[in-house]
Amino acid sequence: MTAAPPAPVKAMTWRTPAVILLGGCLVSAIGFGPRSTLGFFLTPMSVEHGWGRDIFGLALALQMLLWGVGQPIAGAWADRYGAVPVLIGGAVLYAIGVVWMAYSTTAGELYLSAGVLIGFGLAGSSFAVVLGAFGKLMPVKWRSLSFGAGTAAGSFGQFIFSPLAVGMIGTLGWQLTLVLFAGVVMLIVPFAFALASPAKPTGAMHAMARPQSVRQAVVEAFGHRSYLLLVLGYFTCGFQLFFITVHLPSYLVDRGLSAETGAWTIAVIGLFNIIGSLGAGWLSDRMQKRYLLAAIYFTRSLAILAFISLPPSLLTALLFGAVMGLLWLSTVPPTNGLVVVMFGTPWLTMLSGIAFLSHQVGGFLGVWLGGVLFERTGSYEVVWWCAILLGVLSALINLPIVEKPVQRLSPVPA
Repeated sequence: MTAAPPAPVKAMTWRTPAVILLGGCLVSAIGFGPRSTLGFFLTPMSVEHGWGRDIFGLALALQMLLWGVGQPIAGAWADRYGAVPVLIGGAVLYAIGVVWMAYSTTAGELYLSAGVLIGFGLAGSSFAVVLGAFGKLMPVKWRSLSFGAGTAAGSFGQFIFSPLAVGMIGTLGWQLTLVLFAGVVMLIVPFAFALASPAKPTGAMHAMARPQSVRQAVVEAFGHRSYLLLVLGYFTCGFQLFFITVHLPSYLVDRGLSAETGAWTIAVIGLFNIIGSLGAGWLSDRMQKRYLLAAIYFTRSLAILAFISLPPSLLTALLFGAVMGLLWLSTVPPTNGLVVVMFGTPWLTMLSGIAFLSHQVGGFLGVWLGGVLFERTGSYEVVWWCAILLGVLSALINLPIVEKPVQRLSPVPA
């Protein structure tokens, strides 16, 4: 059964594994790039409209949450109907949300545009859908590396778009920058066709290819202790990442550094995450994935502790960006890999999406609490310490995971 997925790829004419990998990586880069820059719009939009950081923070927190809520649904659709229609629909919602965000004049409009539309748009157009397609379409020997490459591509988008956003905001203004980014997002549409699924099997072959319904797959997953531990640990990843993405630029400005320092720090995170994600994909085939995840979470906590303990400077900011970059999305390849080990690939995108929902709930709290606690205390200190504590807890949570396929008492009817 594990050797079956590569066969259809060879019959897909121009959609060779290399083309699939390239197209998926371009989708990941475009989908993640503009979204990773939204923190740079916090200050100019808040000043323009007289908003507190809590308003902008809540909008992006809603985005995180709805991205997570929509991800299992988008994943189930992609598993059933293929990645292409899901990616196209997500890109359209994403682009509309970015344009509306540019012209939002009230907090309610910001919540609907930056929060609701972009959140649901990302669920359909982000790297999670791409990685699910890779799991089904790529040869088994390329699978773990492709998970790393798709994740790394998202960070390459972050690396490219972060300094680009700061430069464009300074020269073109934040509003026009958002509109142009919406146009870039629509480039997802042509590249998505590289991830088209092969013709669906019918009859008995269909029963073999998809032995479970959605409900059966979900019930099985939530009855599996190791999967629940994996999902619970993923919460911390979202909390740490999205708090840093949204609030780090403003934190650095508050500590007396320039806006450019924040831009380059976020860019360095994206650059080094290319190395970290590819390395995590490579290591996932060579060591226990649970140990890799535990090491990533614990090392993140040490990096955050060192960063907030040292005097602020350009050097410490860039070093923090480099270390966090190596650990940034390096959780994704082993997490997706564990889902494949436990349950196989038929519902990979959906089950990874459910884990991603936990990630996004963490992201929601990180972004929202960052804004709320700053407005109430004038500092991000409490949230930094929460990020440290959660990293240690997640390292411990991942250690008991059992890396074996789920035991099925009998075949499940299609």
